[in-house]
Amino acid sequence: MLTIYNVRHSVHHGKVEMFRGELVPCFEVPARADYVLRELQERNLGSIESPDAFDDAAMGRVHAPRYLEFLANAWSEWVALDPANAERDALPSYWPIRTFRSDVLPASFPARMGLFSYDAGTPLTSGTWEAARAGACCALTAAARVLQGQRAAFALTRPPGHHAGADFFGGYCFLNNAAIAAQSLRDAGVKRVAVLDIDYHHGNGTQAIFYERADVQFTSIHGDPHTEYPYYLGYADERGAGAGSGFNRNLPLARGTGFSAWREALKDALSGIAKYKPGALVVSLGLDTFEGDPIAGFTLATADYLRIGEDIARAGLPTVFVFEGGYAVAEVGVNAVNVLDGFMQHAG
Repeated sequence: MLTIYNVRHSVHHGKVEMFRGELVPCFEVPARADYVLRELQERNLGSIESPDAFDDAAMGRVHAPRYLEFLANAWSEWVALDPANAERDALPSYWPIRTFRSDVLPASFPARMGLFSYDAGTPLTSGTWEAARAGACCALTAAARVLQGQRAAFALTRPPGHHAGADFFGGYCFLNNAAIAAQSLRDAGVKRVAVLDIDYHHGNGTQAIFYERADVQFTSIHGDPHTEYPYYLGYADERGAGAGSGFNRNLPLARGTGFSAWREALKDALSGIAKYKPGALVVSLGLDTFEGDPIAGFTLATADYLRIGEDIARAGLPTVFVFEGGYAVAEVGVNAVNVLDGFMQHAG
């Protein structure tokens, strides 16, 4: 398994997030990627490389130009409001919902921050743009290596990406690495790309990006949004729209679901992917399905992740894995690498 590692991920390190009415230390921390890297090295699962360089045009194939410009300049604007802001992260306070306009770009930084976000749990820090942009380059490099003949490649980066939409951040995510990888595969000539999201939380950003397209199929297995974040998307009746009708599949499961039922959902997801006949697969690899995760509710055990990797390998597709969630920090490394290990043991 080839890993493309974001050596700059740790420059994004949020101090606090809003969680159930109070400011708490962030669940999404640099140690998450550090544990995965350490496990990869200890198990000698394959080579580890730095990402290639890409310009912003590659991100612009997925994200809106005004959104990318906002992210690139957000920290300097935040500090310009008050020099003391250099010592605290930026969190949004306002959102343009329902009858509010979103087409006009406000001059006010706090108003623009709200325009481009949807929750108060995703702190923007001095290193956010650098880390997120390098992470997108990891995803693009992993996709490029698969196009060059690698059976699979793993983009090990944070912050994660699957909650980020074309022009908004949230859920700890700023640039949608899985969507960027999928789009790059399409741009390189792969006629159909499937995205499989196995994070506990629905990949609302990825769904929104591809919802009206037939060339990228999105399938997600996740906690039921009636009770689980992100709440407002991820229902089974969301099947795509326009040209994308029928190419979006959501498989929500109840809190407390164990591996047997979860694996049946994975079997269903992979069956649908096989019928779609894609030329490549992108996996949003979230590990917050683990029984010990502090902000999730499934009960998968560490050994189960080997089986997940095996099942995905049997799809027989060139595969790009992209690191997403997983907040039981001490266990996230072995769980992530178990998926990759299981995949490689059964990859043809």
